[in-house]
Amino acid sequence: MEDAHRRPEGVSDETVAALGSLSKALETTERARGHLFSFHQLTGTADLELDRAVELLRAAGHHEWAERVEREILGRNVIPGHWTFQIVEAYDRTYYEAFKELEREAVDRLAQGRDHLFEAEMKEDRRTRGHPDHTARPDSPGTRPPNAPFT
Repeated sequence: MEDAHRRPEGVSDETVAALGSLSKALETTERARGHLFSFHQLTGTADLELDRAVELLRAAGHHEWAERVEREILGRNVIPGHWTFQIVEAYDRTYYEAFKELEREAVDRLAQGRDHLFEAEMKEDRRTRGHPDHTARPDSPGTRPPNAPFT
């Protein structure tokens, strides 16, 4: 195991488990943030497609419907006072950045800045020594190169 992922002296099993859980929660938050960006981009794409819908409604002679789409939906707030970019910004400022900072500080103070101790120890416990696809590090002797055939 490389030193960057080796448990510092005096760090307990409970601390490693707690930091692992904290990091897992942050990783889940990263995924949630990604979904929030998907929501932002999908809503924006839909809003831009409304331009085409309005144009086609007008071309089909449905001027009242075109005007209604423009007036009631095009450019509408998704929640009062907010477009999706504002929701993303508020999420980042209010929750995401604070969570990232807290997790980083906890790892720095409780584990000397060593990330993924829980996962690194799990890897050591689960790998088959001597197997070319179970080496400790990418540069370990016997590591199978990427795209090498399985034998």
